[in-house]
Amino acid sequence: MGASEAAEYGALAAILAMALATHCIRFAGYALMARVPVTPRLQRMLDALPGSVVAATVLPIVVRGGGPAMLGIAIVLAVMIWRRNEFLAVLTGVGTVALMRAAGW
Repeated sequence: MGASEAAEYGALAAILAMALATHCIRFAGYALMARVPVTPRLQRMLDALPGSVVAATVLPIVVRGGGPAMLGIAIVLAVMIWRRNEFLAVLTGVGTVALMRAAGW
């Protein structure tokens, strides 16, 4: 077995290990939440969780991206409010950032 084959198997093993870890974490979440009573307060928290995860993911990217990224996010928000179309919003935001970077901003 050559070095490239070993690297391929190593990458495959890492992917499979992470897939197994992801499934274990998801199963544990389902198993734990099956035992927790869902109160109105907990339901509000669970309803807010996806937005919180998106904000926590996007904010560091925007801060590091500077002006073009900030303008791109502003355009995404404006298009979402105006058209309520996620695909169109992301397309216009990414297009704006790409054009600004191509122009040297």
